[in-house]
Amino acid sequence: MNVGHVLEPADVHQVEISAADGVATIPAGQAATVLGKPMATSLTAGALLTPGSLGPSAIPAAGQAVVAVGLKAGQFPLELAPGAPVLVVLATASSSSALPAAQGSGDGPTWAATVTCVARAESDQTTVISLQMPSATAPALARVPAGQVALVMLAGGER
Repeated sequence: MNVGHVLEPADVHQVEISAADGVATIPAGQAATVLGKPMATSLTAGALLTPGSLGPSAIPAAGQAVVAVGLKAGQFPLELAPGAPVLVVLATASSSSALPAAQGSGDGPTWAATVTCVARAESDQTTVISLQMPSATAPALARVPAGQVALVMLAGGER
């Protein structure tokens, strides 16, 4: 479910969990109260729905921006899903000197981002991936010509 998706009965399933210390959950008896409400964040299938998941869009967060990149197969991991931390890597070294780097790796510019949406097009082979990143660096990524970046998916806490 992506940001803005309005919850329908088919989206909500009851699951049993053990005591969830510190995790706000929605009790099964209150499931009907979430129907018709928009998603504030993107969740993958099977993720726990929390009160913070609902409401007006929480994306982009303050000081952040969302930028879209159109990628072909092989430019991103197939496991990519909303919430995944990634590094955006410039795929062509020749144009790296003209672009400011958000993080210096020594191998050209890279930008840290979080995936907010993955939309696979049915009519062509382009997948549009929305990325949340610092608003100060998002314009630099937006100026990179199509097809010249690749995404590297990181472990949950890495940056």
